[in-house]
Amino acid sequence: MKYLPLLWAGIWRKPGRSILIFLQVAVAFTLFGVLQGLKTGVEHAIAAARADLLIVHSRLSFGVPLPIGQLEQIRSVPGVEEAIPVGLAPATYQNPDQHVGLVALRPDKGWLSAFTYTIAPAYVKAFRATRTGILVRAELAKKYGWKIGDRIPLMTMVPQRDGSTVWTFDVVGTFTDSDIGGGDSNVLINYDYWNEARASGKDTVNHFSVKIADPKAAAAMADAIDARFANSPNETRSESIREMAQESLQSIGDLEFLIRAVVAAVLAALLFATATMLTQSVRERTPEIAVLKTVGFTDRVVFALTLAESSVLCVTAGGVGLAIASLAFPYASKFVHGLSMPLIIVMAGLVSALIVALISAAVPAILAARLEVATALAER
Repeated sequence: MKYLPLLWAGIWRKPGRSILIFLQVAVAFTLFGVLQGLKTGVEHAIAAARADLLIVHSRLSFGVPLPIGQLEQIRSVPGVEEAIPVGLAPATYQNPDQHVGLVALRPDKGWLSAFTYTIAPAYVKAFRATRTGILVRAELAKKYGWKIGDRIPLMTMVPQRDGSTVWTFDVVGTFTDSDIGGGDSNVLINYDYWNEARASGKDTVNHFSVKIADPKAAAAMADAIDARFANSPNETRSESIREMAQESLQSIGDLEFLIRAVVAAVLAALLFATATMLTQSVRERTPEIAVLKTVGFTDRVVFALTLAESSVLCVTAGGVGLAIASLAFPYASKFVHGLSMPLIIVMAGLVSALIVALISAAVPAILAARLEVATALAER
């Protein structure tokens, strides 16, 4: 305890410099926490993506339609538990900037097993019983004030048989989606109603959502489905949701390497900055250090005090930075689901802050320990 006043006095000898070091370290470890949280969020998203759900779409492009006649052939593949046709179309509500994604599907028995949706049983029953029914994302209903029983008009680029591009639906319930790529503005409508009422594109779908029995056999099942349509006018490409998530991650490059490179660069820059400031601090305190040695402080104690000053400052600032990153995650998770700050990341951050402190203070501490009292006081 007798060293604490000296430690505190050393830290606040130059308040401006201490505050600057504190802010540098805090910002650096805020970035460290955010990037590590992003990495954790991406890993969580891929791990949570279901491997037992396949998306069967055209081999040419995801936007090329497939004939609905392929549905029964897909269902006949051994290992397929459920297959549901899905049509997609963009729409708007009232204003052009109020985008809504139409997901037309057939609510057959067991259809929910082929999707990542969570829907109350009463809403499922109402959706199957109402041809013009629509299920809306809970967030979207809150945003636009939609309630069960409301009739909402949606404008699309798909004309009805009477030429109108305004489709009116009856809100029968809400749903949530655990798939991070599900889209926050999506709504579910009845495929049969959509297919019969539209003027073009009849009996076609954008893709089929397929539930398979064994997630471990996803690759083999995808090949088996695609083999059914090989050399046909409508060849398919089947991918699991997990595989699609991994491909999306790979399309932006090696995220883990990028994060490590950025963190390493930030910590290296921080190391040089703090080392320079601490070296300058020790030089300015040469007479004070000489006095400490004169009154009986050993070289080891002076060395330890210098390291302790740096450690307390950097670890405290690092903790503040990690705390700021943690507080930002609830807001960031609205855009990137799964962001989190595991305890191991917090511990790694604090250990990294301590290492930065010890390395940056090593040279100044050695200089302080080796300082000759006579030389230092003579220069004064």
